[in-house]
Amino acid sequence: MTALESALAGVKVWLDANVLVDTVRIELPAIGSPVLDPATGELTRPARETLYEGAGAVQATGQNEMTAAPGALQPWVQETRSRYVLLTPLTAPIPPKDAIVTVVQVHNPANTALIGRSFTCQDPGRASTVEVVRKTPLDQNQERGATP
Repeated sequence: MTALESALAGVKVWLDANVLVDTVRIELPAIGSPVLDPATGELTRPARETLYEGAGAVQATGQNEMTAAPGALQPWVQETRSRYVLLTPLTAPIPPKDAIVTVVQVHNPANTALIGRSFTCQDPGRASTVEVVRKTPLDQNQERGATP
């Protein structure tokens, strides 16, 4: 362990106790075609594989971006890109691009706005020469029928 890593050991302890206080789940996207459930008549997707469920934090990183159709006859509507970052301990697996992150529990029961929201990893978890926490860029998944 280098002197710098020794100096940052206290920062890791502080981050674990004060920032990585929610529970997040990282899953691989479902692979395969939907299958017809004869009992319900609905298509069901294969289950996702869970890579990690444990301590973490989701933080907003700045302003949202809006992409707008340049003309009224374009086949898409306005969408937002909601920039967030996932923080996980260095012991957690590195989330791959397109993994799905869901907040399953928050530390403050009075602030439940994040519970159930899902995000897509825009890139694999970042790596650096010196690290105290893993950072992964996220984009919030829009609910169907939601307006930006």
